[in-house]
Amino acid sequence: MVSEHVPQPAAAQVLVASNRGPVSYALREDGSLDAKRGGGGLVSGLSAVDDKMWVCAALGDGDREAVRRGVGEPGVRMLDIDADVHADAYNGIANSVLWFVHHLLYQTPLEPVFDAEFRRQWASFEAYNRAFAEALAEEAGEGAAVLVQDYHLVLVPGMLRELRPDLRIGHFSHTPWAPVDYFRMLPDDIAEQVLRGILGADRAAFLTRRWADAFIGCCTEILGGTGRTRIGVHGLGADADFLRRRAHEADVDERMAALREQVGPGRKTIVRVDRTELSKNIVRGMLAYRALLDERPEWRGRVVHIAFAYPSRQDLAVYREYTAEVQRVADDINAAHGTADWTPVVLHVKDDFARSLAAYRLADVALVNPIRDGMNLVAKEVPVVSDHGCALVLSREAGAYEELGDDAITVNPYDVSATADALHEALTMEDGERAARTERLAAAATALPPQQWFLDQLEALRQD
Repeated sequence: MVSEHVPQPAAAQVLVASNRGPVSYALREDGSLDAKRGGGGLVSGLSAVDDKMWVCAALGDGDREAVRRGVGEPGVRMLDIDADVHADAYNGIANSVLWFVHHLLYQTPLEPVFDAEFRRQWASFEAYNRAFAEALAEEAGEGAAVLVQDYHLVLVPGMLRELRPDLRIGHFSHTPWAPVDYFRMLPDDIAEQVLRGILGADRAAFLTRRWADAFIGCCTEILGGTGRTRIGVHGLGADADFLRRRAHEADVDERMAALREQVGPGRKTIVRVDRTELSKNIVRGMLAYRALLDERPEWRGRVVHIAFAYPSRQDLAVYREYTAEVQRVADDINAAHGTADWTPVVLHVKDDFARSLAAYRLADVALVNPIRDGMNLVAKEVPVVSDHGCALVLSREAGAYEELGDDAITVNPYDVSATADALHEALTMEDGERAARTERLAAAATALPPQQWFLDQLEALRQD
């Protein structure tokens, strides 16, 4: 039994659990496996720790085959959870229920519907979380620190606490946390189970004080408090050294030249870089740009909206429909306003990090207008790599607003007319003010780079 596990001397002292790990595998035609390293704040942050174990899920056929063959990297344990169980847990619950609750995405006259099918998928979510808890219990040394990541694994801390009471357990939420009235849409027993799962941790941490307070509010209303669990806030920042170095490599310069050609000489740029995630609010951003062109004809032919909308969760119908709507609105704007030598919207849907960095460097205005976002690192990354200073139009519902709001032009993400006005204000900002704001934004954006962000959590967990 896992609960009777006796830690071995070589067992890990720092463990991280997340749905996606630092490496993924693809099957080549000849049957060999191709390993690909992941990026992001968590991967970068963890590089600060040597003696660590990363527990993650096998996400595709290549990953599962790697597990079966015993292929892997030192310090990474990939779990071959049944594909149907994973699909139920990941798409059915994590991305279609918990994500929707925390980002306030439901069309409430029709959804959610918590029926027998939901209960079946919830059982898979429990099994998926249990697989992580058992693996962590097996791998952890005596008194080890375990940092569980995000909404996919909210039940793990409570399950792991029962298996290994000696461990120091932390949970970090990378999403917003829903206000109590919205959170209570969940069935009462499920809402309680989610909260108690996280409260199995010694420490629960969030990206902003606002999300931490919302969690405390839910616990107070539903459970009467947070018990022995400490609550922390760690605002993940941009990795300035990496971004500035990477943004000046040859492939980025090549993409900058291509983008400049698409934009045309002498024109200003409004840049956005997002996944086609429902919460990112891409469609309303484009509608605001259309309103700018409709109502302020002086901008016609003088500005281009560079929109990178990289497909996300295309195995869910609602995301496929949203991606199609982004394309449709872009096409409509180009049909209504485009000329022989001016394409108002340059839309790219194929993920290309070098091209994203090129757009960051070129941007006169960055548009970051999510309905709701745990942080939004794009808002932090653009000021760091901008060549000539960049005005930031920022939704007040992005977690980044807490740190960047003073030097951004703030918008209500639902107000298309006000967003159009904000774009005009950003485009007409004087160079000196834009440069000064960009400098302050970059300083705030890099206050807690990924490695320090992770080490701060680890230290706080060990000291609590």
